[in-house]
Order: sequence, then structure tokens, then C-alpha cells
Amino acid sequence: MPVPALRLLFLACSCVPALLFAQPDRWQQRAAYRMEIDFDVRNHQYAGTQELTYFNQSPDTLDKVFYHLYFNAFQPGSQMDLRNLNLPDADDRVADRISKLTPEEIGYIHVNTLQRDGRDLAFEEVGTILEVRLDEPLLPGDSTVFSMTWDAQVPLQIRRSGRDNAEGIDYSMAQWYPKMAEYDYQGWHANPYIGREFYGIWGDFDVTINIPRDYVVAATGYLQNPEIIGYGYAPEPASRPDILSYRFLAPNVHDFVWAADPDYTHRTLERTNGTTLNFFYQPGAETTENWEKLPAIMDAAFDYINQHYGAYPYEQYSFIQGGDGGMEYPMATLITGQRNLSSLVGVSVHELMHTWYQMLMGTNEALYAWMDEGFTSWASSEVMNHLRREGLLEGEVADNPHARTFASLRGFRQTGLQEPLTVHADHFATNSAYSVASYVNGSVFLEQLRYIIGEDAFTCTLQRYYHDWRFKHPNPNDFVRIAEKCSGLELDWYREYWVNGTDYPDYAVADVEDVDSSGTTRIDLKRVGRMPMPLEVTVTLKDGSEKYYYIAPQILRGEKPRPDYAADWTVLADWGWTNPNYSFTLEMDKQTIQSVEINARGRMYEDDLDNNRWED
Repeated sequence: MPVPALRLLFLACSCVPALLFAQPDRWQQRAAYRMEIDFDVRNHQYAGTQELTYFNQSPDTLDKVFYHLYFNAFQPGSQMDLRNLNLPDADDRVADRISKLTPEEIGYIHVNTLQRDGRDLAFEEVGTILEVRLDEPLLPGDSTVFSMTWDAQVPLQIRRSGRDNAEGIDYSMAQWYPKMAEYDYQGWHANPYIGREFYGIWGDFDVTINIPRDYVVAATGYLQNPEIIGYGYAPEPASRPDILSYRFLAPNVHDFVWAADPDYTHRTLERTNGTTLNFFYQPGAETTENWEKLPAIMDAAFDYINQHYGAYPYEQYSFIQGGDGGMEYPMATLITGQRNLSSLVGVSVHELMHTWYQMLMGTNEALYAWMDEGFTSWASSEVMNHLRREGLLEGEVADNPHARTFASLRGFRQTGLQEPLTVHADHFATNSAYSVASYVNGSVFLEQLRYIIGEDAFTCTLQRYYHDWRFKHPNPNDFVRIAEKCSGLELDWYREYWVNGTDYPDYAVADVEDVDSSGTTRIDLKRVGRMPMPLEVTVTLKDGSEKYYYIAPQILRGEKPRPDYAADWTVLADWGWTNPNYSFTLEMDKQTIQSVEINARGRMYEDDLDNNRWED
């Protein structure tokens, strides 16, 4: 048995008990896929077989199951097509392109047969969902085996998946197989595919791809060949000398991606900890130079990420030229590759960070896209700033790498298009509202949390989040509870305001006045926005010295420790959120004060910054 296969067996045996008992109030389903496809590159079609062992670890009796058939979205009249035809700001990569696909260019997955433990099941294909009524209920704690055959056609590259992408990659194979929908404490998540987010069952994948031998295949998982990944072996007996069979094992992941092209160049870097980094790209004037520089930079990125966000748990990761921009998958990413070095590193870092915020902490992206894209965007800004600081990438090192993100949110809020983060990813009224909610709001959420609870508690939060919730499906409350445990503060109010609504913070320095001739100065503050926040008020004296005054909202039930940047730090009385006004006095003459400023370091989001400062 190959070593990765032994590893797969070990994980299958060892992970399930941990998943069952680590969070006693939160069960989760499990699956084991065994799939094989025969690929016809002349017609861009393939025939597949699937054996899926499904473990019902829920307390519920199931009388039906659902599969995703993602490729069916790439047909004129599909829900993805209609959605993009009617959005006021449709993605240019989609727009009206699906409506114009010919029968040879469309995508489809059509299930031919489906059995459960050897018995035929009735099923109905409804767009991108296969509805299956079980012949007998699947009881809690039981497992069953679904056996399936299907035929599929790879669509012309439009969104994520497809053939013949803009850079000439033959096949970008994401969302390519019938995938069991997730069932969790909220029930089934059998949403039609309109092009946004995903959610999957933790499980093990055993995938064999039979394809003409001139193709190089890159994929999730460990290749079960004696050769290095990217090169296949002839089937035994060698009855099909023109075909290579690639078999990959992927333990404890919730999806599987692959790509194939006859012109791929494959480079590897063996990290000092044994992790293998793979790089697959088409050589050329717009790719080779920068892709050859990429391995050393991503090696340094892995060092930083492992230290700050948790150790990468798998033994390989692949950066694969393909797709329509950048898209994350377990152990791999598809990225367009004809980029300058900064852009290539930026997309590689962002998609790699999704390993932590989605591939390991497997949130339901459709419901909590901001915990996926937002957390990834925040961490990517930190990693890119580190790479510049280390001289591995050109560009200015920022004191606050998130300042532009704050400004982006501030600008978008003026459009009136913002929607709460609780909106399902598929149901935002505009693409821009979805993008800001998922990428920008989630990033600001993290940086502002760091401001609220302090550096040490924030570091603890990220590390403990990884430790407690990897290989699970955390939701917003799970993350906030980790932050509460690390900080000792109450943070439910922060989640409720930031996630459930769109009324955000804004504070103002209302007045600075001498109280009397005794040399006492009163500072009046005003809460303009509805959302309460802890305040740092910086008083700068005319001799150049700075004094920090900290005011916690009463509902925080505590305060953060003195930060390193504030040598002179005074904690004032709490501010009750129902009072729009707050005043405090200083035992100093107003004439000695140069300025009074709220949020001088810019780590708290505010709608209006112009009312933050009084200056003599």
C-alpha cells in the first residue's frame, strides 16, 4: 500500500472520533468518495463512476439526499444565466455569455444510474441539483453506500471551471463531479449554483483520472504513482498505450480540483519541514520569469502563515495556472498566470490563505462569506506587507496595511447599496454589495476586533480558532466566543451590530473647553453613529508629548490592556451606549493642549473622520 494511502487510512480512523466528540453540541456529516473518469479530449466529455460512503453522524433520520450538479449552470436559461442577465452589475466574466453557448460549448452533468447499497434509487435532475428520495430512511449513526454513473461535458471557460481559458489552459476542472450537498444543524443546503459560494462535507477522496498521455495533470491530493506529481503511469495491463491514469488520494478535505494541459511546466520546492510546493504553468514571455521567482517567495509566505495562523496540515500544495482569476480549493488553487510579479504573488497569497479560512475552517460560505473572503483578505494584507518588509517583494511597507480597506468600505457606504452580512451570498441585490460585504466588511471586522481586544488577545483568538475549529464548520458565534475566551470581554454586541445591520460607528470631538480658572479642561465627545465602540482619545500637548485616554462601552464588561504604543494610558469611566454624549476633565490648562483626536491610529472604522479632531 502506498504511503499516502496508509496516511488516508490513518486519518479516516483517527479523525472521526475527534470530529464526533471535540464539539459535543455540533455533529457533522462525513463522506468517502471513490471516483474514476474516462476523459474524451476530442469532445470535451467524460464518463464517471462514483462510490460514495455517506456517514449520517447527525441525530436526525434522513429520508432524502441532494447532490450538486454544478456544470448544469452553464446552459442558456439556467438560474446562473438568468441571474447574471438581470443583475445591474453582472460579473464581466459571465454577463450574457452563458446565454450564447452552443450545444457543443455548454456544460452538463447527467446522472445515468444511482443505487444505494445495490438497490436502484429514483432521482430527479432539477437544474444544478439532483433530488433523491431514499427507499428507506437513513438512521442516526448509520452509513450507506451510494453508487452512481454519470456523463458530463466540460463547458467553455466562463466562471471558475471549464475548457480553453483566456490563457490557453485546456481544462480547469473545479465543481466537476456530482457532490453530495451538506446537511448540518441548519438542515440541508441544496442551493442552486448561480456562481458564488460553496459548502461541502468533510471526507476522503480517491480519484482516478484516465486521460491521453500527452496531458500533465495537477490536482488536490497525493498522486499514487512512483513518479513525481504531474506524471502518470500506464494502466496494467497496457491495453491503452495512449492513456495515462492518475490516481490521487486526498484525506480529510471537502472538495477536489484538478487541471490538465499538455504544455504545463512543473516545478517543485521542498520546504525544510517536508511540505512539497508544486507550480504548474505554461511557459512563455508573460509567465516564465515570474513563475520561476514564485517558489522562493511562497516558501517565505508559508513560514509566516504557519507561525501566525496555524501549521499547514497537509504534505503538498499546488499553484496551478488555470481558471478565470483566482479560486481556492483543498491543497491547490487555480490562478490566471499572465501577471506581473506583484500581482502573481498577491493572487497566490490570497488563494493560499483560503487554506486556513475555508479549506480548514470550513464555514458555510453562502451564509458567512465574510468569514471566508474577509478573513482571507485581512490575512493576505498582513502577509504581503511582511513580504515587502523582508525585501522579497517591491513596494512600500505600510504602517497600517488595512487603511485602504477601511477607506473602501467608507466610500461604498455612501452609495446606499450596502446590505447586512446576514444576506445569503446568492441573494445580494448587486455584485458590488456582495463583494464589499464578503471581502471588505470581513477584513475590517478582524482588524477592528484587534483594536477592541488588544494585540495579545487577538493573537490568541486566531491561534485558538485554528486549534479548536480546523476540520469543522464554524459560524460567526463560534469565532466570537473564541475571542471572548481569549480577551475576557463580552463581544456579542460587536457581532450583532457589524453582522446583522448596517449602522456603523461614528464619533466626534464636540468641544474642548476650560472649566474654570483652576486649569481644568473639559473634553466633550459625541456618539454620532448608532454603533457603540471603545474609544482611544489621544491628547497631544504643545511640548509634543502624547496622552491616551481609553473609554470602554459599558457592554464590553471590561477593557483591553494598555497597548505598547501608548506609554501614557489612562482608563476612564465606561460609556453607556444609550447616552449619545460623554465628557471627561483633564487636570491641565487648555492652553497646553495642541490637539484632541479620536481614533488617531485609524484602527476603528468610522463613517466620518472629519469630526474626530480638535486642534488649537
